[in-house]
Amino acid sequence: MKRIKLTVAYDGTNYCGWQIQPNGVTVQEVLEGALGDLLKEEIHIMGASRTDAGVHALGNVAVFDTGARMPGDKYSYALNTRLPADIRIQESREVPSDFHPRFAKTVKTYEYRILNRRFPDPTRRLYSFFYYYPLDEERMRRGAAYLVGEHDFKSFCTAKADVESTVRTVYSLDVEREGDMITLRIRGNGFLYNMVRIIAGTLLRVGSGAMEPERVKEILEARDRSLAGETARPEGLTLVGIEYPEDP
Repeated sequence: MKRIKLTVAYDGTNYCGWQIQPNGVTVQEVLEGALGDLLKEEIHIMGASRTDAGVHALGNVAVFDTGARMPGDKYSYALNTRLPADIRIQESREVPSDFHPRFAKTVKTYEYRILNRRFPDPTRRLYSFFYYYPLDEERMRRGAAYLVGEHDFKSFCTAKADVESTVRTVYSLDVEREGDMITLRIRGNGFLYNMVRIIAGTLLRVGSGAMEPERVKEILEARDRSLAGETARPEGLTLVGIEYPEDP
């Protein structure tokens, strides 16, 4: 048996998230079906990030084990001829049999896009969150600065999340505006369930003037989810990539 690593990009609009579930089609389900068709064996995939319904990815990572003799770098080509147009393999290669995409040390990068204009733009509706009221990106930057570093992010995690610790390290959190699009780009060693979307919802409050930037620090220290902003809608979120520093 050998283990194959896939780097997967997908438009999450038509999927009920990454992980297989009974209430709709998922990215994992489609990938396992394509692999089963290709290899004529039952395949189980382990993913690095269980993105939610409607969330997109440019570089999610998954692995599977197989007894097939096909070289690792050929799976990307073979799978892309079998997958729907909204899922594409960006890279495939063989990795050590003990490599696990979720439990290895990682640096993950997410982007959350906010379309800030008077009227919605239908051509960008699937990949950004439309927000009508004016936003001050400088206020958002000031609020975001309090979240950089190692902190307990319990205030920015969905209540009752099944995790041993809510401590995470955010390496950077940038807020940039280009025209009417504001992009939050966050890099960290891992993220709690809905953490990025809750951060986005909180910074929306700051940018709109409903909350002072300094309030973000108070929310962080309180470790109380009810004090943070709403969980922002999923379509604005994209998993940009996952780096494995110890992977040669």
